This record gives sequence, C-alpha cells and structure tokens, in this order.
Amino acid sequence: MTADAHLKPLIDLMEQEALQQGDFTLASGKKASYYLDCRRVTLHPQGAGLIGNAMLNFIGRQGGTSGDMPDAVGGMAIGADPITASIVTIAGSQEIDLYGFMVRKEAKEHGMGRQVEGPVEPGQNVVIVEDVITSGGSAIQAAEAAQAFGLNVMYVLAIIDRLAGGEAAFAAKGLQLHTLLTIRDFGIEPE
Repeated sequence: MTADAHLKPLIDLMEQEALQQGDFTLASGKKASYYLDCRRVTLHPQGAGLIGNAMLNFIGRQGGTSGDMPDAVGGMAIGADPITASIVTIAGSQEIDLYGFMVRKEAKEHGMGRQVEGPVEPGQNVVIVEDVITSGGSAIQAAEAAQAFGLNVMYVLAIIDRLAGGEAAFAAKGLQLHTLLTIRDFGIEPE
C-alpha cells in the first residue's frame, strides 16, 4: 500500500518527529531496528490535526460505503487518548455527532468500576483507534473490552502498521484492521 498524496504532510512530520533508528525493544517484546514514537506526533499541534482529519475522513468514507457511521471512537488509554480527542474535536467543529471513549487496562476499583469510560452505551457502533500496530495486542485488548461492555466494534483504525503480524492477529479475532500508513510508506521493509 502506498499512502494517498494527502497524507504526505503526515508522513513528513512522522519522519521528522517520530521515526528513530537504532536498537529497540517494542511493547510486544520484539526487537527492532527502528522505533515510531507516535506520541511525538499525536501530541504535536499540527500532528494532532493531521491525524484527526485523516482518520475522520477515513471513517466518513467507510460510513459512506457501508451506510453505517460509528457512534463513537476510542481505544486503550493512554496511547489512543490524543487520537480520540483529535477526531472528536474535529468532528464537533464539523457538527458531526461522533463521541469518544477510552478503555482502561483494568476496570477501576472505585467509582463506577468501569473499564470503558465515556458517553457510550451498549449496542452502539464504535471504531477502535490506535497509533502503531505491531502485534495488535493493545488494540485487540481494547476491542475485547469494548465488546464485553456491549459495544459493536466495526473495525480498528491505526495510524501505522509495522507489517509485523498484527493484521493476522486481528483477523484471528474476527476484527478488521485499517491503517492510514504502513512502514513501507517510510521506505522501510518489514522486519
């Protein structure tokens, strides 16, 4: 997959701010010769807007083809929180009723004792958002928690796929993965 031309500013910003070369251990435990610190882009003043707009546009295109728009977007705290906030903020500025939610790693021991937080109700359609897909573990955990809460997970939408087996992991769970970019958009072959 080669990214659409409108994603070039996002690719440029990610190369400048997020992509690092070296020896790294990823959250999945895998070793890698590069690392994508997407928080440097999701929390960047231009990056947040680029990501929020690109994801909202993708969601709108998907909704237009299937006839179903999600009620909300969200994902695993803390990584998905700035992505969710960007999408929801831009949707609100365009008068689109798209809410946000967050998934905690574990249910709270106090208050409502929820693992899924935000203005969502069982039965609603949602999209799980994520920054980087390697093994897919974090987004799968978020999707499973959302499903256990009673939400209908339409698909997972991430900024970038490292092409390291995540798509197969989603398929094994019956989840569809979409990404704005893959590591090949940076001229890097999967490891």
